Amino acid sequence: MTEKALRLGTRRSKLAMAQSGQVADAVSQVTGRPVELVEITTYGDVSREHLAQIGGTGVFVAALREALARGEVDFAVHSLKDLPTTQPDELVLAAVPEREDPRDVIVARDALKFTDLPRGARIGTGSPRRMAQLNAYARTHGLDIETVPVRGNVDTRIGFVHKGELDAVVLAAAGLNRIGRADEVTDFLSVDTVLPAPGQGALAIECAADNADLAAALAELDDPFTRAAVTAERSLLAALEAGCSAPVGALADLLADGQIVKEMRLRAVVGTTDGSTLVQLSTTGPVPHTHEQAMALGRELATEMLAQGAAGLMGERAH
Repeated sequence: MTEKALRLGTRRSKLAMAQSGQVADAVSQVTGRPVELVEITTYGDVSREHLAQIGGTGVFVAALREALARGEVDFAVHSLKDLPTTQPDELVLAAVPEREDPRDVIVARDALKFTDLPRGARIGTGSPRRMAQLNAYARTHGLDIETVPVRGNVDTRIGFVHKGELDAVVLAAAGLNRIGRADEVTDFLSVDTVLPAPGQGALAIECAADNADLAAALAELDDPFTRAAVTAERSLLAALEAGCSAPVGALADLLADGQIVKEMRLRAVVGTTDGSTLVQLSTTGPVPHTHEQAMALGRELATEMLAQGAAGLMGERAH
């Protein structure tokens, strides 16, 4: 008799299905069990409001977590940047697989690079974080751009460019890689220009905390360096009291001397969406070996940012 299939809860978008399919294959290999995808519609998928209006945090996650809690699925795959920073007790973040490219990219008309866009170029993004940093870069480099809020899936966003409504859109490299559309990228935005969202490019695999056998099997897909990095980034986000719609960019990466990894660097930015004010700082420390060490790295940098006025740039803070 073949073992019962494991049920993987996923959002219905093309990107979610692609990344869940990749995780399903990997889970099938480590468990020896078939994995079936269970499509779940989340509030973030059906709402046409801008993410900043609907609260941002958790809108793509709540329905998946409810399905887990009700036992309708055995585990769920999320884009890590969509996860709220507080982890519910009844669920465990069983694995954070190796991260994809964390950078943001431009898809522009006529294969243009960001710095070659014409004066007054209209750039679409639904992210206050991207707006803040693109506008700040434009201000300091004498570029004249207009950031335009957009929503929708990858097809919709790139469609705005093809139809001539926008000169360019900003997307995550990881998403385009996962759906096999990396060849449409016209420019990669250096993390020195635009820091990604905390956790960008990483996936989160979540299951019920009391399902110890499954949690242990899923843990085989965990990448300790990726987990340490995203833990530091999300700790910073939590300490700034920011939701995923707040204009916070953060990236932790490893600094190596030859083949030997020496330290972890955490860089972060928070700014006003018009780019007029940015607080941008970084810190470097030993590579965290425990959850607490990674959390501490994020908290320390957040404390410095708050001391430099970051709180006033966060927009509406949750009270």
